[in-house]
Formats: sequence, C-alpha cells, structure tokens
Amino acid sequence: MTAEAIKQQVDQYFETVRGYRRQIHAHPELSFQEHETAQFIEQSLPFLSFERICETGLVATVFAPNQDVSSTCLALRADIDALPILEETGLEYQSQNTGVMHACGHDMHSSILMGVAHIVNQNRDALKKSVKFIFQLGEEKLPGGASMMIDAGVLENPRVDEIYGLHVFPDLSTGKVGFRPGKYMASCDEIYITIHGKGGHAALPHTTIDPIYIGAQLLIQTQGIVSRYANPTVPTVLSFGHFEGIGATNIIPNTVHIKGTFRTLDEDWRMQAHQLLENLTRDLAASHGAQIDLLIDKGYPFLVNDVAITAKAKQAVSKQLGNENIVDLDLRMTAEDFSYYSQKVPATFFRIGVKSPHQESMFGLHNSRFNPDEEALRTGMASMLAVVFGQ
Repeated sequence: MTAEAIKQQVDQYFETVRGYRRQIHAHPELSFQEHETAQFIEQSLPFLSFERICETGLVATVFAPNQDVSSTCLALRADIDALPILEETGLEYQSQNTGVMHACGHDMHSSILMGVAHIVNQNRDALKKSVKFIFQLGEEKLPGGASMMIDAGVLENPRVDEIYGLHVFPDLSTGKVGFRPGKYMASCDEIYITIHGKGGHAALPHTTIDPIYIGAQLLIQTQGIVSRYANPTVPTVLSFGHFEGIGATNIIPNTVHIKGTFRTLDEDWRMQAHQLLENLTRDLAASHGAQIDLLIDKGYPFLVNDVAITAKAKQAVSKQLGNENIVDLDLRMTAEDFSYYSQKVPATFFRIGVKSPHQESMFGLHNSRFNPDEEALRTGMASMLAVVFGQ
C-alpha cells in the first residue's frame, strides 16, 4: 500500500475507531478482569478468528498470501486494561464504572489496533508477511499480562519473529511519533518492608525499640546503595512512596510499613542491588534488636528496542508521516510489560503524541483528568500500517 492509500483508509475508518475508543473508555475494566472489553473487541472484529488466552487476552492472525501457521509473522500488540482511578474529565463518554478509568491510554491503543485490523484484513492480498494481532490483558499489574500470554504460547503458531507496540505520550503533540533504539525503559521491582519494634510511651524511648527511628535510618541508608554502589553510568532509581507508623504525639508504635520501587537498566546490577537491600535490612535489624521483613516483588525486566527493526519502523513511519514528525526519545525510568516480548524476539516500542497542538500543556498519564487528543488515533493507525506494509 502506498502512503496515500494508507492515509485514505485511515481517514475512512477514523469515525469507527473513535467510536470504539469511546465505548472502551466508557466501560473500563481492571487488570485481569477485562471480560466485557475482550467481548466487545471480538464482536467488533468478526472477520478475525480469535483465540482467547489467559481468559481475557485475545490473539488472531491475518495470513499473507501463500502463508500459514508454518510461516513466521510480525505481531502488533495493544494492552486493554484500565486503572483504579476515579475519572474527573467530565466527558460525555467518561467511565461508567466508578473508580476505574482508562487513564493510561489503553483505550486508544486497543481501538487503534482494531482499526489496523480492519485495514490489514481488507488489504490482506498486499501483505508480504502475516500479521498477528495481540490484545493483551493486565499490563498495569504484576506479573504482567505479557509474561502470562508468552507462557501460554502467544508468540507461537505462527511464530513471531518481530513485534511492535505503541503508547500514547502526552509530552508530544498530536502527529508526532517518537523512537529510541536500544535500551529504553527500566525494570521495575516493588519493595515492601515491615519493621517490627516495641512500642511504648514516647517519653520513655529507652524502653522501646522505635520502628519509626529505625525506618528513618533505613530510608537514609538505602540511598547509599544508589549513590555508592551503582555504576554512575547505569540509570538507577530507588524511591519510597509509603511510610506508615500509626502512633501519636506521645506513642511510639510497634510496627512501621514502608513501600517503594527499585528501577534500573542492567540485570546484573538489579540482582546485586536486591542483595544489598537484604544485607542492609538484616544488619539494621540486628543493630537495633528489631525484626525487619523485606519482600522484593520482582517485576518487569528492562525494555530494549531492537536496533534493526526500530530503524526499519522509524524509516517506514517517516515515509508515511514526514521526517518533521519523527522525534528521538530519551531514556525513561517508567516500566512496561512489553519488555517481556523484547526479551524474547526483536521488538520496538514507540510513542505517539496525544497533546493537541492548541494546548500548551495537558494532564499526564495516570491522572484522573487525562484526556488524549483523539486525532492521535490517525497517527497510531497510520504508524502501525506503515510498519506492516513497509515490510
């Protein structure tokens, strides 16, 4: 397909795809609970022979001429889950499920892929390579739907030899597309710490084992793991966002709960840092006569964009949208379970701008007022189609 033919068909399906997006946005579902969303996608794309994976995940393949399950294919992935956020956009199609919202753009991702499926199916005779459509459950919650679908065989029959995913990006204006070859996004581990001390009267601290004091020491000392053990050339983040010790002005509590996250772009250092955290909590507990329970819930690995297929995708999208609309992305310490695919097959994960050119700023991802520009649906469809038909 030519660039003009792709543009024409994107324009033809735009209103349909916008309707898909609004329907999905109005009926968001949390990770691993996307039953109605999956059913809606199936019913809207009856020409695809979907297979259910992990209950709410969907996969289907449009085969190129003279190809079948014995051939390799490229895959396109969209995530379909929402977040536990009370929506405050005031949109006429805002969430009807109180406390659940598509605040990360997965409604955009899934509807874009639905539109691409229509156009690919309509032009299957022009395909040089079969295309597998993956509508993935549970991106927002560990262990990550990608890992589950991979374990269930989503990359096989036909075997995927390259995979592409996109994500909305409120820092970019609508019409722009961003790429980055190599390492792009961080691994993500959740840290849960419970300090068991001995509470008592705040006027008699010598009779207590003060878990708040121990917790304060722990927070300060953990930062030394980053500043004094991490290689300065390896991006590393260790942050704590929860510190709870329910005492009072004159009461030292028995227990403190601390929660945080560790992120990096190097697997060896990741494991070393885990061990350093274990050593620190053990030694700190011993020095104060307390008990410290540490749980490191290992999350997504780092995401690496294959250099070759990222260059190929960037070139294809540039031809479709123009060089002036292509930008280079910076490293991000956020995490994405698309990283699991990138650890298995050559992959690229790119960004589409969703900030209206008329806006100076907009609310970001995971915000209750996040409202992407729907014109970006055109950008997303055009980008993915350029990749598919540029093979």
